[in-house]
Amino acid sequence: MGILNPNGEFFWAAYFFIVGSAIGSFLNVVIYRLPLGMSLAKPGSHCFACKTPIKPYHNIPILGYFILRGKCASCGAKFSPRYMMVELITAIIFAACYLKFGTRPESFVYMAFCSALIAVAFIDLDHMIIPDKISLPGIVVGLICAYFFLPITMQDSLLGLLVAGGSLFLLAVIVPGGMGGGDIKLMAMVGAFLGLKGGLVTIFIGSLIGSVIGGIMMIATGKGRKTKIPFGPYLVMGALLVLFYERELIELYIEIFAR
Repeated sequence: MGILNPNGEFFWAAYFFIVGSAIGSFLNVVIYRLPLGMSLAKPGSHCFACKTPIKPYHNIPILGYFILRGKCASCGAKFSPRYMMVELITAIIFAACYLKFGTRPESFVYMAFCSALIAVAFIDLDHMIIPDKISLPGIVVGLICAYFFLPITMQDSLLGLLVAGGSLFLLAVIVPGGMGGGDIKLMAMVGAFLGLKGGLVTIFIGSLIGSVIGGIMMIATGKGRKTKIPFGPYLVMGALLVLFYERELIELYIEIFAR
């Protein structure tokens, strides 16, 4: 099949890559405006330095950054490359969802789930918060989707949110200040989408990644334990890895630790 054949896998992967880049452009709006209580609809995309609206042909996801050479066409103010990276990450994840799950209903559910995770990760990096406006509706949506669309039962979804969220809640009780309420609700959402096993593996993988990267950051900053490190992005990394590689991760764990 030719790569432009609408029946070919490459064609649809490219299609979802483009759709994902557009969603990533919207996620940039969510990441910036939601924590500040701003409208997600108005005003339209504009330069934050000179307030000039960005022309539609300059606002093409991913490509727009390179067309403008990372600068405002009006005043020359630099745009952060992170806007382009969010679009690229979302595009890759959407294509990956299609390649793993095809066009089954769960594929579209997981695309929405991943979009929420991406927004959460970057908001937590910027503000050290995880908005309830994302995680709480996400818990409800996860439960409903588990009943209708996902390859887990609603019982598994309910157990996932209770145990995954409850585990972090218990940790917060045992170690005051060691875990934020946003992380607890985030893991409840993850458990609702990924089930009991997926939720627990997410905590394990996220904690492992967080320990390694957090340790490096503590050494690099020289502040030791006083270094403030958001945990949300590591839980998001864990959730994404579990979504795409849960079976392989569990097999690897058994091979290393259960001999």
